[in-house]
Amino acid sequence: MTTILDLKPLIKLTSEEFYQLCQINRDIPLELSCNGELIIMSPVGGETGKRESELNFQVSLWNHQTQLGVVFSSSTVFNLPNGGNRSPDVAWIKKERWEQLTLEQRQKFPPICPDFVIELRSPSDNLQPLKEKMQEYLDAGLSLGWLINPQDNTVEIYRPNQSVEILNLPVSLSGEDVLPNFNLFLESLSK
Repeated sequence: MTTILDLKPLIKLTSEEFYQLCQINRDIPLELSCNGELIIMSPVGGETGKRESELNFQVSLWNHQTQLGVVFSSSTVFNLPNGGNRSPDVAWIKKERWEQLTLEQRQKFPPICPDFVIELRSPSDNLQPLKEKMQEYLDAGLSLGWLINPQDNTVEIYRPNQSVEILNLPVSLSGEDVLPNFNLFLESLSK
């Protein structure tokens, strides 16, 4: 369950102000939509946490073997070019793009959109805000994104300049040309 506070009538937080707000309130996971909505994220339950960990493990293992980029956990907030400050469940950035950032940029909320993200719908998540979040990533420069929805047994695949592809929960998903030779095996999520 997330709580959304519409701050637009009162204030529009800059990225730096949002960063400071998060530093002051370290125990509260926060996001800021590109529309200026402050989103208070609730913690996930054990099953969702286990699934998130499995997703991150598979992407991290592939990345460890290929050394093509950097993998991030759900605790990482990205300062997106379109003004949002978002935290995907799993994120990956090509090594050369990551290395273009300064050390200071890497230590704060990196001012970059991941090349690849996974969002995993938890039982308490409403689907529409997750779809909007995925669109926000696309608008900010995302190359490939997966919205995994165990409740409806579907996966939504987001690609630039294409309609969203919706699949019944497949056995695996291909990383296509974004994550070459990567296949995410989804049967481990149902265990």
